[in-house]
Amino acid sequence: MNLLTSSNYRGFALRIGLFFSTFLLAFTLQGVCAPVANPSPVPSKEAISNMTEEQKEARIEAMKERVNEIRAMDKSTLTRAERKALRTELKDMNKEARAMGHHAVTGVYISVGALIIIILLLIIIL
Repeated sequence: MNLLTSSNYRGFALRIGLFFSTFLLAFTLQGVCAPVANPSPVPSKEAISNMTEEQKEARIEAMKERVNEIRAMDKSTLTRAERKALRTELKDMNKEARAMGHHAVTGVYISVGALIIIILLLIIIL
């Protein structure tokens, strides 16, 4: 005896479709309800523009001292969460330093192709 006749099959297919769509919707909405991480404490551009040069330099020096403290730490004894907190702190300080216009490495970057072209032009001209 065939249990899935055409009328039974249609009802069964609708139930299965409803089940899977509900299942998919539940897992899709789970990401929407996830807790939002704390926003980074990087000051806004307005706050940085209102700072004087002395305040900026003092803040940069404080950040450099903190970076040196973190480098001097024995990180092998830290837990995973503490190491993650240190990484986020360093990333935030890096963003803040970039927002203040202080870059660790400054200079002109020349690609290898551009360097070859410059050398060839110098050879041809001279």
